[in-house]
Amino acid sequence: MRKTKFLAPLLLACGLFSNNASANSGSELSSDVITGVVPIGAFAYAYFTDDEEGQKQWLRNTLANQLIITSARVAFNPSLGKRPNGGKYGFPSGHVGFVTSGASFLQERYGWKLGVPAYMLSAYVAAQRVRDDHHHWRDVIASGVLSFGIAKLFVTPQGATYVAPAIGPDFIGMRWERSF
Repeated sequence: MRKTKFLAPLLLACGLFSNNASANSGSELSSDVITGVVPIGAFAYAYFTDDEEGQKQWLRNTLANQLIITSARVAFNPSLGKRPNGGKYGFPSGHVGFVTSGASFLQERYGWKLGVPAYMLSAYVAAQRVRDDHHHWRDVIASGVLSFGIAKLFVTPQGATYVAPAIGPDFIGMRWERSF
């Protein structure tokens, strides 16, 4: 597999977050950097382990997550969108949605060994966004829950095995499925 096939989304995301992060300072800068590092690191892990299916799932998960979070921000702006600092489009948090999409991808695809540290970084970003008066707790919690649920729909575990009962009009049995 050529290593350049999926680099365009990675480079685009790096460019977007480097511009955003340069406008802030201190702890705000650290949360902005982490917001980009976790999802981009998730893609890099899939990329450098030659997990082509994982790269596709990362892209689908990230696009679906950003589309749903952005749509919710626009839809809820008149009612829940006011930020503690007076800004608009606060509910749900875009930063927390993006970082949690990466954490959820890592946990769903590769397990808790990668997921737990990524979720801890997501929690740091969420707490920082609330502490800096960019969001209410409801904004960051809603983003985390949405991103987790979206990953459940779009990401499958690597090498997963599923066993399920199969019941039909003429048979009763077990169905076995393995991801490769």
